[in-house]
Amino acid sequence: MTIRSTLKKSSFGLSLAAVAALAAACGSSHSSGSDTASSAPAQAAPSQSAAATPGTTGASAGTVELKTMSGPLGTFLTDGSGKTLYDFGSDTATMSTCNGACAKAWPPLTAANGMPKAVSGLDTSKITTFKRSDGTMQVAYNGHPLYYFVQDTKAGDTNGQGSSAFGAPWYVVSPGGASITKAAPAAGSGTSSSGSGSDAGGGWS
Repeated sequence: MTIRSTLKKSSFGLSLAAVAALAAACGSSHSSGSDTASSAPAQAAPSQSAAATPGTTGASAGTVELKTMSGPLGTFLTDGSGKTLYDFGSDTATMSTCNGACAKAWPPLTAANGMPKAVSGLDTSKITTFKRSDGTMQVAYNGHPLYYFVQDTKAGDTNGQGSSAFGAPWYVVSPGGASITKAAPAAGSGTSSSGSGSDAGGGWS
């Protein structure tokens, strides 16, 4: 064998060895990358238990109560704290005609948490609510939307009885659901409570 032939075979053998080494290096690099990718922690899915829960309000919070009180006008409706309630002669069972300045002088009895509770022998079936023009729910009794009077400052006051402010008469309401049209008593005659209701809500301040 000649020296040239020997050198050619040696050179060819070295080339094959270099190719094999390069292929092995590439394979090792690919394997390492795969291992790295597979070992990376997966991103956790959002937990449903961590979702925000809307706040809730207790159903009994602010529940309006209706009861009765007796005095010179007879027995009439009040709220749970004894504040006198009136009807307005121009209203219907499902519509109030007292808005704006009228509603400031005669604040409507409203219920934000469902149907009001009747105590002291009132007929629950006569209690209804309807939506006012401002979106609040006003309480009515036997088809009479109910209101306070701003000049009644304590339980049992009936200073609004017989008023014709804003174009129609204002009267207290009997347990049967009728307007009591008797003339207002003289100042200082007082009233006495016949109801056993609590001091619960609906009142204005």
